[in-house]
Amino acid sequence: MSITHDGASLGNQAADQKTGQTGGPQLNDTLAHGGMRRQLPEIIVGLCLIAAPFVLPYLGMSADLLTRILIWGLFGLGFDLLFGYTGLLSFGQAAFYGTGGFVTAYLLTIGLVPNILVALLIGTLVACVAGVVIGYLTLRRTGIYFAMVTLAFGEMFYFLENSAFKEYTGGENGIAGVPPPHVDLGFIDIHISSGWPMYWFVALFFFVGYLIARRIVRSPFGMVLKAIRGNPKRALALGHSVQSYKLSVFVVAAAYGGLAGGLLGIFQSYMPPDAFGLDTSAQLVIQTVMGGAGTLLGPLLGATIWLYLYEGLQSVANIGPYWKLILGVVFVVLVTVFRHGVAGGILDYVRRQRGGMPADIDKAASSKVSAPLNIVPPLTSNRSGAPVLEARGISKQYGGLKAVSDVNFTLKEGELHGVIGPNGAGKSTFFAMLAGELPTTEGKVFFRGQEITGIGVTAVCQLGMSKSYQINQLFEMLTVRQNAMIPVLARRRGKFRNDMLRGLHSQELDEQVNAAVALVGLTHHIDTLVSEMSYGEKRRLEIGLALATGANVLLFDEPLAGLGPEERVLVVSLLKSIRAGRSMVIVEHDMDAMFELAERITVLYEGCKLAEGTPDEIRNDPSVQAAYLGGMDEDESA
Repeated sequence: MSITHDGASLGNQAADQKTGQTGGPQLNDTLAHGGMRRQLPEIIVGLCLIAAPFVLPYLGMSADLLTRILIWGLFGLGFDLLFGYTGLLSFGQAAFYGTGGFVTAYLLTIGLVPNILVALLIGTLVACVAGVVIGYLTLRRTGIYFAMVTLAFGEMFYFLENSAFKEYTGGENGIAGVPPPHVDLGFIDIHISSGWPMYWFVALFFFVGYLIARRIVRSPFGMVLKAIRGNPKRALALGHSVQSYKLSVFVVAAAYGGLAGGLLGIFQSYMPPDAFGLDTSAQLVIQTVMGGAGTLLGPLLGATIWLYLYEGLQSVANIGPYWKLILGVVFVVLVTVFRHGVAGGILDYVRRQRGGMPADIDKAASSKVSAPLNIVPPLTSNRSGAPVLEARGISKQYGGLKAVSDVNFTLKEGELHGVIGPNGAGKSTFFAMLAGELPTTEGKVFFRGQEITGIGVTAVCQLGMSKSYQINQLFEMLTVRQNAMIPVLARRRGKFRNDMLRGLHSQELDEQVNAAVALVGLTHHIDTLVSEMSYGEKRRLEIGLALATGANVLLFDEPLAGLGPEERVLVVSLLKSIRAGRSMVIVEHDMDAMFELAERITVLYEGCKLAEGTPDEIRNDPSVQAAYLGGMDEDESA
């Protein structure tokens, strides 16, 4: 099934074909410019790290203060991936900070691992193991419950450090006498003293950590993280294993915390017991929010502001005793003035200067509309005459209430089948069971002969059946392009792939995204934030996300809900245009549209199947007229 574009798009495609597949020298220049632009933040950060020792001392910042800021900034990079990009607020990050720090300090002080790099690696790996265990247990919960469970684990680690493991951690005394670092490269042995040499040592770790973090957020993996932050329910429905992505980024955050903790002990030749404290986790959250969550550099800016004021205020006469009060006021002012933190405010200003385009948009990806391509896999059924989707006696009971009772349903290959019924008839529950969102109380659901009863909407989508929602389930803070990327990535990568360091864009992916957007008529809004679009445009994008999965069995839940007359015409036309090569089930209250679109219609009433047949048979069925259509004016919508 190929996508057909309008005349203007076809004209553009013809021109592209004349200039070659790559778009000619102009497109190559655009790609080169885009690559340089994407690396600009990394270049700026590197130059700032080099310039800091020559500039910031004039502002009263010592080498030790700058080193401590970088350690907190490194700690914050991992937390920002977890909180700013995935939306998981953890109050237990001190558990990993302390674990990595104490393991590294212990190995170095007893001389078991004299090589500092190996000790740091071991400490980081132990923190990762702790991250796997804690993440597996805590990520079963969401929202405030997740935050509170992580807080509990953080407090548990603090207790263990001061009791069961105090023989190794020193308890309330911590671990003193961490040897000064030296790096043995075989051909040279580098001894790193305190002061500026230590700053350069830590700065190198921070810069590498920043490069890795940027690769993660700009990878396919990172794009899915943003989708999970915006709408985890829809990310699941589009074929992504949300739990696997959450656990992976939780472990990455633990690794950053463990490495930062190890550097802390090396930096001050002492691993303090308060590394496990609640105050450590709280400061991390404060610094990230103050600097700007979801920016990577926000935690570093927040740490700079927080630690600079922390150190400076306490040394000022008559002000020192009130330093906590002043820091609190500064925090309130900054998060009030800058809605997205200091770094977020700077990025918002840059976007306004660039005309509102999000900073991570790749202009090369939108330089041309793709040629027609096949985004829908060919029909794969070898079971001649067998239904593509079948429900056998499915029921759903909530206590003493039966929402759906013993319903049989079949969808033929290539058929558009409608489902109607009055409010409370059980349509939504029935639909959710077909899509795999709800397990059945009784009965079974089969897709191409394979039972899918209760296997979950993610697995169902990966099998080739996707769903749109009655109430829009979009990624509001992402652009139309980024929304379309989420289902395309699920189709290309499966439920989960740990490709954190791979580039996001490829010619094939960009073509499929552009084609999916063009199919629903939103090419002119491709780089517009979804939150800024009209309701009718969002409804079309809602359908577009289901199409972009590549599924050839589609379930549409009231696609015309809330639309005005003009938008209804557009959506009905869209549904007609995508029928070829697809099997579709539509739940809808608009009787005129349903009778126009559907080949067969099933009527539900009080949770039971009342009737089934062609539109003419349903229109003339006395039981349907009595239960559903009777008494309505000719032009009144159901």
